[in-house]
Amino acid sequence: MLLSNNRHTWPEGVGRIVLPSVDSTMSEAARVAASSAFPQWILALNQTGAHGRRGRPWSMPEGNFAATLLMFPTEPPALVALRSFVASLALHDAFVAITGRADPFALKWPNDVLLNGGKVAGILLERGASHLAIGIGINLVEAPSTAEVEEGATPPVSLADETGALVAPEEFLDQLAPAYAYWESQFTTYGFGPVREAWLSRAARLGTEIRARTMRETHHGIFETVDAFGNLVLDTGAGKLTIPAAEVYF
Repeated sequence: MLLSNNRHTWPEGVGRIVLPSVDSTMSEAARVAASSAFPQWILALNQTGAHGRRGRPWSMPEGNFAATLLMFPTEPPALVALRSFVASLALHDAFVAITGRADPFALKWPNDVLLNGGKVAGILLERGASHLAIGIGINLVEAPSTAEVEEGATPPVSLADETGALVAPEEFLDQLAPAYAYWESQFTTYGFGPVREAWLSRAARLGTEIRARTMRETHHGIFETVDAFGNLVLDTGAGKLTIPAAEVYF
């Protein structure tokens, strides 16, 4: 069972797989899904073929965090996709638990966690025939070089460099799994409303001007809110613009 109101102990009924090396935890989740029917966290200490959004290569220095939560949701795809917000809140809680500080962390729409304004973690959702894989990458000890980052993107930072906190991937998972189970419980019990409200209270650049680049064009406007469907809402000056998917730049 993935649901839990206890943010401090491993959630009951959730498996835990720790691999010394794998091509990617997302690929491993797809393989495990073929013979599994219960949720599992898959953590890898090394990845040899990982990727991020839009298939971008994703490097993993030793000591960083790479894990995928394999689960089997039954909701329509639009609701399943809202779990990126659930995962963001779980990450925020885990960072606060480890560092004892909330102020340096913020959530960037649609699926990043910022630390002192730099990207410290990212989330990737992939839907299979019967499963959902929520991939999470965290710069625990080392951030990628700027050469690996798209021009104009949020600069990467590491938890160790920014806060001095040194935490092993297994220790971080001990915090993340209960936090995710808590927010999953909120989501499945009460819907997206409480998750949305909590996410907005931690949102980066809410109420300020941002750029949102879709596959076709770039929009400028004030980041007004995230709507009940998880869409970004911009006030462009000419009216409200609802954007379901985009890359956001500050």
